[in-house]
Amino acid sequence: MKKQINTTKAPQAIGPYSQGVATEGLVFVSGQLPINGETGVMPEDVAEQAKESLNNIKSILAESGLTMDDVVKTTIFLADMNDFAIANEVYGSYFSEPFPSRSTVEISKLPKDAKIEIEAIAVK
Repeated sequence: MKKQINTTKAPQAIGPYSQGVATEGLVFVSGQLPINGETGVMPEDVAEQAKESLNNIKSILAESGLTMDDVVKTTIFLADMNDFAIANEVYGSYFSEPFPSRSTVEISKLPKDAKIEIEAIAVK
């Protein structure tokens, strides 16, 4: 069985997908653009964008009763791999050991011309 997860503290889906989906034992958080769910504003700076994406993940997890400590896997999508060090520093401030496994990839373009998007998988 799967259950949709939705919160007003993260941006609403801009297509036919859920912010997150809970299954027996796992929560899948869709890629989160760096848009403030309450104001609709996206910061310009990649560090602030990383924070916003991670805050959105945090809010979606909270809706399921989970925290960032429950995250086991993330994927970071960067519009420019030259932003890796900045994104990595921000990312590191949201997690503690044991850190989730992670992939980071550069892609040609993100929706709304964002510089970063992050998705996550967490365990209940």
